[in-house]
Amino acid sequence: MNSSAAAPFTPHHLAPGPDDPAAARLLAGWYATGRPATLTDHLSRYGPPLFAPLTGSRTSLPLVEAVAAAGLTGRGGAGFPTARKLGAVAARRGRCVVVVNAMESEPASRKDRFLIAVAPHLVLDGAVLAAVAVGADTVHVCLPRDRAGQYQQLSTAVDERRRTRPDPVRLRLHALPHSYVSSESTSLVRWLNGGPARPQGSPPRTHERGVGRRPTLVNNAETLAHLALIARHGADWFRQAGTPDEPGTTLVTVSGGIAAPGVLEVPLGTPLTTVLDRAGGPPEPLRAVLFGGFAGTWLPTAHLHTPLTRRDLAPLGAAPGAGVLIALPRSACGLAETARILAYLAAHSARQCGPCRLGLPAVAEDFTALAAGRAGPALLSRLRRRTALLPDRGACRHPDGAARLAASALHTFADDIDQHLTHGPCRAAHRPPHIPVPSATPPETWR
Repeated sequence: MNSSAAAPFTPHHLAPGPDDPAAARLLAGWYATGRPATLTDHLSRYGPPLFAPLTGSRTSLPLVEAVAAAGLTGRGGAGFPTARKLGAVAARRGRCVVVVNAMESEPASRKDRFLIAVAPHLVLDGAVLAAVAVGADTVHVCLPRDRAGQYQQLSTAVDERRRTRPDPVRLRLHALPHSYVSSESTSLVRWLNGGPARPQGSPPRTHERGVGRRPTLVNNAETLAHLALIARHGADWFRQAGTPDEPGTTLVTVSGGIAAPGVLEVPLGTPLTTVLDRAGGPPEPLRAVLFGGFAGTWLPTAHLHTPLTRRDLAPLGAAPGAGVLIALPRSACGLAETARILAYLAAHSARQCGPCRLGLPAVAEDFTALAAGRAGPALLSRLRRRTALLPDRGACRHPDGAARLAASALHTFADDIDQHLTHGPCRAAHRPPHIPVPSATPPETWR
């Protein structure tokens, strides 16, 4: 399929079920009205933020302490404790910088752009509060260059704030070149410093020396929206949803063989099958689900009762990642779907290290041959060996994600591999793809 972009999702006005009222948090205003929130709507629903700098201090320690007590972790993929990030930046000398990562380069994810569309002021509040907490004077909001509508939505929200209640820090919007690795935190810092939007693999770390050589906090848009609610309602309120070890709610983009694809907000700990049911359920039996996005893990349907937590998913080799859940119907070929994704990941690597320049293309080519039934007797062992060589060798984590996807496909679709090696490609391999994959062509520019 020569699709230039993943199919758009139509936002569904789905209120939380009666058994999970705590799910109405980030999207509470959308659930209530079905329309984006203006600044007036936002302040009417949530009121002003509660935390301010301590007298004579450049930082807001109470907010850092509240975020730590809440147990908030990053919602951009890595799941790093948010309070530890705040504390590491606040502890550095000199004025700091805050960067909002709203790039959302995962093709199957829509959560951040949907959140910005319906609740932009929650994201901006969180960014301003984070800036106050670490002693920053500037917030840089990074958006992809090819989403002009999203840029305009956030620009309108920033203008509203400037007219109505100016923020204590500067808010600056930036449109960056869009590729899969351009959303990596060091890619944003590198671009803001005048370089290409490619990952920076070597020290120093961004909290030590980032934008303009200043200590820099980089947080995902959804993470900052949660922070804005913690500032208003406190840690105990935040912990009313989720599990004791992994509290709160999270946004999940559900797509593929599902009745009502869209973005849902669910408490952490919700079983994957419940998330699928909230999206209307599958119209036909499923073969597997891809969890975590293009750098995620294929899971057999036997694991669909697994709770959505890092702790429960880890034994399966999976993690929440960007909050993506793709249902693959039984009528699809998992090997063919994986081959297209790997070809895209190979084309969108930064090509700064051996695993990206050589390893990823080789794995993608082998997988394409396997899916097409062109595999020789040595291909499978070669593919397993190459996949095992990718992790922990790159300048960033991009090769690790591709290796995770490939290895999970070899395990989950083992029966299909026997079919493809012995009898040629299955019938499903020739059918139209179920997962929209952007064109496997390198980015036109990194700057």
